[in-house]
Amino acid sequence: MEAGLFALLAAACFGAAMVVVKFGLEHMDSTAGAMVSIPTATLLFWALAPLKVNWSDFASPAIAVFAAVGLFFPALVTLLVFEANQRMGPTVSAAVSSTAPFFAVAGAILFLGERLTGPMVAGTIAIVSGVVALTWEGGQQRRQWPKTALLFPLAAAVVRGSAQAGAKFGLAILPVPFTAGLVGYTVSTLTVALALAFRYGVRGLQMRRRGIKWFMLAGVFNGTAVLSLYVALNSGPVAVVSPIAAT
Repeated sequence: MEAGLFALLAAACFGAAMVVVKFGLEHMDSTAGAMVSIPTATLLFWALAPLKVNWSDFASPAIAVFAAVGLFFPALVTLLVFEANQRMGPTVSAAVSSTAPFFAVAGAILFLGERLTGPMVAGTIAIVSGVVALTWEGGQQRRQWPKTALLFPLAAAVVRGSAQAGAKFGLAILPVPFTAGLVGYTVSTLTVALALAFRYGVRGLQMRRRGIKWFMLAGVFNGTAVLSLYVALNSGPVAVVSPIAAT
């Protein structure tokens, strides 16, 4: 029950973030937005850390797992989703990104020993059917983006799904979702900052006040979503949590 509720909360926050990002993209591009969104969530985690973290937990080998996950999630996922949102809009990009359960469950089956269930299969089929419906070129609803744009949200789905299986593995060693989020977001912030600084330089990113506000709000939603997702994964199997979080 707890896993399902927190997975649903994660879904709501992920969805809200997609809409907020669309407003932010009217003022800044996706890379600049990521440089605002991810550090915002990281700062919130660190602000709460004195109340939530047992610092002796950092001696656990799970910290290395959480850090490895943080290299890709949320860093790479955020960049891919923001870019997809900019190219395709929040509805289609969110729908394609929602195929993440397929990859999450596949990883859980291969590496965590979870079993394939009927409801999980039905949920995955429903998600894929929704993607087909949204990308179908029929009637008056003609898409305004090239098919290659689908690669961005699809890649985000692969990374997000794999990260969920990895986070579940780490939580089996150290069942502290907040610490998992703190370490993951910290590593993600450093990863994105180094990558963008190398590519664009110190002054290469165009920051605008109106855009910053929207992306900061997106960071709050995404940070809450990731923490809720980890709480759900800590108390439930990937095969149950991932499809709900993708809704």
